[in-house]
Amino acid sequence: RARYFFQQLICGVSYCHFMQICHRDLKLENTLLDGSPAPRLKICDFGYSKSSLLHSKPKSTVGTPAYIAPEVLSRREYDGKTADVWSCGVTLYVMLVGGYPFEDPDDPKNFRKTIGRIMSIQYKIPEYVHVSQDCKQLLASIFVANPAKRITMREIRNHPWFLKNLPRELTEAAQAMY
Repeated sequence: RARYFFQQLICGVSYCHFMQICHRDLKLENTLLDGSPAPRLKICDFGYSKSSLLHSKPKSTVGTPAYIAPEVLSRREYDGKTADVWSCGVTLYVMLVGGYPFEDPDDPKNFRKTIGRIMSIQYKIPEYVHVSQDCKQLLASIFVANPAKRITMREIRNHPWFLKNLPRELTEAAQAMY
């Protein structure tokens, strides 16, 4: 089920990026599900979003700490779209594991430790959670400190784990409009 919602999240964020909007506060809490039998995911709360057509490159540290990409913490200009990729990865991890990837398991409320673990890419998937190798590889490609080396939205949309059981309406042909 996590894959089904992640596929929709990635397609929605890809559309935002195509429209030159970076969200900058992607998280599970900023997604909604409609009431249909096969729930459709909707992205909400664009309060921190930026348009690359109307605004300068982002440099402010905004967003929810557990979801923030390392470059956002640097207080320098960053690519909001690449930071959104990181936040999508955290959202996937939360859907799979039920916890945040960079919180210290012994001290989860310690913000400084969370930031340290984000900066050093210190996370692991608990042994009791079954996650395929393809999914682990996708997460490892997302959780890359250097934003220039992080997987792109297009690469995620072509990743084997993402493509498995991809709903017809989300296929590349349906996305040809953007």
